[in-house]
Amino acid sequence: MLSNRLLTALAPATWGTTYLVTTEYLPPDRPLLAALLRSLPAGLLLVAVTRRLPAGDWWWRSLVLGALNIGAFLPLLFLAAYRLPGGVAATVGAVQPLMVAGLAAGLLGQRMTLRVALAAVAGVAGVSLLVLRADARLDWIGVTAALGGAAVMAAGTVLSKRWRSPAPLLASTGWQLVAGGLLLLPVTLLVEGAPPALSATNVAGYTYLATVGAALSYSLWFRGIGLLPATEVTFLGLLSPVVATAVGWLALGQDLTVAQAFGAVVVLAALVVAQTRGRTGRLPSRGRAGRRPPLRSVPFGWSPSVSRVRRTFARPGRVPPSAPTGRSRTTPGTARRCRPGTGC
Repeated sequence: MLSNRLLTALAPATWGTTYLVTTEYLPPDRPLLAALLRSLPAGLLLVAVTRRLPAGDWWWRSLVLGALNIGAFLPLLFLAAYRLPGGVAATVGAVQPLMVAGLAAGLLGQRMTLRVALAAVAGVAGVSLLVLRADARLDWIGVTAALGGAAVMAAGTVLSKRWRSPAPLLASTGWQLVAGGLLLLPVTLLVEGAPPALSATNVAGYTYLATVGAALSYSLWFRGIGLLPATEVTFLGLLSPVVATAVGWLALGQDLTVAQAFGAVVVLAALVVAQTRGRTGRLPSRGRAGRRPPLRSVPFGWSPSVSRVRRTFARPGRVPPSAPTGRSRTTPGTARRCRPGTGC
């Protein structure tokens, strides 16, 4: 179970490096192009490797999941990033675990406990300490986009858990990436126009996003959704701003304040609390050593000795020694042993 959580946590940790790759390796002011080249080539690669296409209901299910997890989520995410400071967008998006917990209670039957609710609130507080600035301004269009992005990703996470694909993991991941990329294609061309000439640095950045940032990370993410409770998986997404802050401090020389460090600790504590399951409170079994077995109802007149005799002589031809044969005319005290075949 721990290894499953660690593997799933690699996905949001990888997404935390997207900010570094975007600012250092990609052309500026092309967020939709980055989303398109991140999803569509990765999906086509996975479909080509697995050589599997959807069948039956999985044509429209892949389209719905691809739209929620990628096609609708990424444009809303980038719109929020343009309209809001990065700290505000990340803080608003941190409410996603609470949304997933509510949807999982209705669609998956997973009870939302007080522990999960408190961990979600602590996660939002930790992310705000980590990335929020005092001079941050609010834009209601940006806030709506951030909430919408968190909502569609939450719905995609819960539906990915509810709809179990019979296909291999890489194939179903490829279907979603292709569906999301095809939905992004006309939006990208309409909003940003034709892509510019790309340098070798740009190609390297897009290659990293497509392979590590999409094909590998989304495969690990959907694998975790299939193996772990949806609420636990979505809490791991809070690692993304933590990794982004750490990478900015280590690689870009950005300042790391005491408040940011404390916020990272709060986020990690919320993750630990969310991943810890409470005991179910089941009673211990009665069959343990030192405990008496439970009493059973028995028929009236039942005797252990009689039951044992009946079980012993249950086979044909076996007659209990104490049972009368119907042929003996002797009285008690005068019984004599008969030899076989004498008919006494």
